[in-house]
Amino acid sequence: MGGVVGKAESPKKVWLPETKIEAKMVEAMQRRASKGSSMRSFNAIILKFPKIDESLRKCKTIFEQFDEDSNGAIDHEELKKCFQNLDVSFTEEEISDLFEACDINEDMGMKFNEFIVLLCLVYLLNDEPAALHTKLKIGTPNLEATFESLVDTFVFLDKNKDGYVSKSEMVEAINETTSGERSSGRIAMKRFEEMDWDKNGMVNFKEFLFAFTRWVGIDEAEDDA
Repeated sequence: MGGVVGKAESPKKVWLPETKIEAKMVEAMQRRASKGSSMRSFNAIILKFPKIDESLRKCKTIFEQFDEDSNGAIDHEELKKCFQNLDVSFTEEEISDLFEACDINEDMGMKFNEFIVLLCLVYLLNDEPAALHTKLKIGTPNLEATFESLVDTFVFLDKNKDGYVSKSEMVEAINETTSGERSSGRIAMKRFEEMDWDKNGMVNFKEFLFAFTRWVGIDEAEDDA
């Protein structure tokens, strides 16, 4: 996602988004980054994995509610109804862009892990996340806090607040936790490679979310239940 403009040493606006939805993600994340992050280390993030995993799995009831034909995937029409029911004010084009962005397997159907990524993106992009949470809170009382933890984690990793996470930023975040350990560089690079879905050297919030669902084990268990 995105393209390089100028040298990597340039201070800001080095990486340009390739799609409208990515541009909105980056802009929203930059606004959120101005408030700072409560995360102090990568270990603090890891300690939150079980609670985040538990909260995200409770989204299964929401997923099944909108998967009207019960085929294990939400198609474009089902997603449009989902947005209508949640009273989320996105245009037809924005809904299509979100569907395309989150249907990472490009099989015209959004699996459970892809749906989780979509909900978190909607949380980030929606002007009134509290209103969205009111619609989603049945059976998922901690969902807003979970999404905020994910946003907060990305802000912690995005040291220069440009809306992307680079390799050097990931190494810096891991080193803050494992200072002096020889393996810290390898750990950072492994985590970064897991996030950098399109292998372009920069990670946006969507790529981070897909990696996070795998880290907490959602991806492997998406076809269960």
